[in-house]
Amino acid sequence: MKKICVIGSLNMDLVVNVDEMPKKGQTLIGSKFKEIPGGKGANQAVAASRLGGDVYMIGKVGDDGFGQSLLKQLKADKVKTDYVQIEKGPSGVALITVDKNAENSIVVSPGANFELTESDIDKCIDGIKESSIVVIQLETPIDTIKYALEKSKELGKFTILNPAPAVKLSDDIIKNVDLLTPNETELEILSGVKIENEDDIKKAANVMIEKGVKQLIVTLGSKGSLYLDKDKIEFKKSYKVEAVDTTAAGDSYTGALSVAFSQGKDIDEAMDFASKVGALCVTNIGAQTSIPNLYDVMNHKF
Repeated sequence: MKKICVIGSLNMDLVVNVDEMPKKGQTLIGSKFKEIPGGKGANQAVAASRLGGDVYMIGKVGDDGFGQSLLKQLKADKVKTDYVQIEKGPSGVALITVDKNAENSIVVSPGANFELTESDIDKCIDGIKESSIVVIQLETPIDTIKYALEKSKELGKFTILNPAPAVKLSDDIIKNVDLLTPNETELEILSGVKIENEDDIKKAANVMIEKGVKQLIVTLGSKGSLYLDKDKIEFKKSYKVEAVDTTAAGDSYTGALSVAFSQGKDIDEAMDFASKVGALCVTNIGAQTSIPNLYDVMNHKF
């Protein structure tokens, strides 16, 4: 099995439950409050490891209590933390509000995540060298992401970019992405194409392919997911479950894809596996607390 290197963010998620999302200027009384390890990078690393992947993590935490807790959780999930560095100052935190319909609203304070530099990638280059698949998101500085993708491609690695939170990306970043995994909103922002139907998704995907992306998997929430490359389009239905919280669903999906590819599975098998993982994730609350392990996935009756 090939090794996976996840480069990205580690946050402590501060989660509160409400009936309805607050309106501008409104104060609400919430119910449950939790501190849950998260961050898109750490979520994807934990998902990949719980699903049987051999995973390195490259990132930064602060020298605070949150940082210690985040590292402890990664180690408990058997993610290799040799390349997670400790930075003076606060760790990243995410303020998450979850309503009764399992929809969430998230504000992130990056903390140490935004201290990850190009020189840090050089210091941790062995984590990339020893892996075959490199997974990156957009919760660390754009210049660092660009550099990490360049180095990964120079070393012949298969690169997966989960473009969240979505921002416009330069062609220099896009050309080094083998697989892009946006949702519809993220694809619209990246491509500049207004998305209202499947034809629009195809147009937007073609914009990204023309910029150099080799493959896309567009996640469509409860509707499923859509694979596109320059020659092929394939739709995969989602698995129906009772959703409680959508936090980390996309992260668990991307982590699952990386594991499937590390095991030599084809795109159809990889998407089916990732769909099962994403479905199970939304049946539980929180980020890493909701990510299933391989036993859960293999033994659940969908």
